[in-house]
This record gives sequence, C-alpha cells and structure tokens, in this order.
Amino acid sequence: MWWNLFRRTSGETPPVHTDEATRSGFTDEDAELINKIAERIVRMRMTVPAIFFLESSKPLAFLGGQLLIFLEPFIQTLFNFRQYQRFAFLMEDRANWERLIRRVEDLEAEYTEQEKHAKRKSRK
Repeated sequence: MWWNLFRRTSGETPPVHTDEATRSGFTDEDAELINKIAERIVRMRMTVPAIFFLESSKPLAFLGGQLLIFLEPFIQTLFNFRQYQRFAFLMEDRANWERLIRRVEDLEAEYTEQEKHAKRKSRK
C-alpha cells in the first residue's frame, strides 16, 4: 500500500536534526526549565486546567511541539523567551509531557501542604 512508503524500518537511522546536541538527551537545564514552568502553573493556580490540557493533549505531543516551533517567530516578536526553542523541542516527546505533569502535581501537593500548615499555625 502507499502508506508503507512512509514507514521507517528498524534498521534505518532517524533523521539528523540541525541541533543534535541539544536534542540528544534530557539535561539538568531541561529539568530546571520544566520545574520553572510547573512552578508558574502552580503559582497561577492553574493546576487542574493545565493537567487536564496536558493529559488530553499527550497523544498529540509531537504535533504540539511542531506547532510551538511554527509559532516561534510570532511569539518571539511579542515576548522575549530565551528558552522557548528548547521548550518547543522538549514538548515533542511524550515523556517530557509526563515529566511536566508529575512536577506540577508534586508542586501542587507541596503548596497545598504549606497552606494547610499555615492555617494550622494561624488557628493557634
């Protein structure tokens, strides 16, 4: 069939990207970037909508990453995001979506625990 023309066999090497060094693995800077984004989501109290959106969009992770790359020139003209391109590359991989979701959940749990602790102190 015609769709077999587009199927890659296991023996083929994946296409080489222009920035292979930054795309190769998950680094400490990537973890810091995901942590920063998760903190921002929790501080804005957008945890539930963000998790809902991320979980429902996970099957479209690659397309979402490509959309972020497509929109980069427009976003860079309006906002100055230094790490936008790396974030767009990270969002092409479902594992990074899962990392972001887990980090948002962890930070939300910490934030909720801190609020409970502060309420207990204020009662005493």
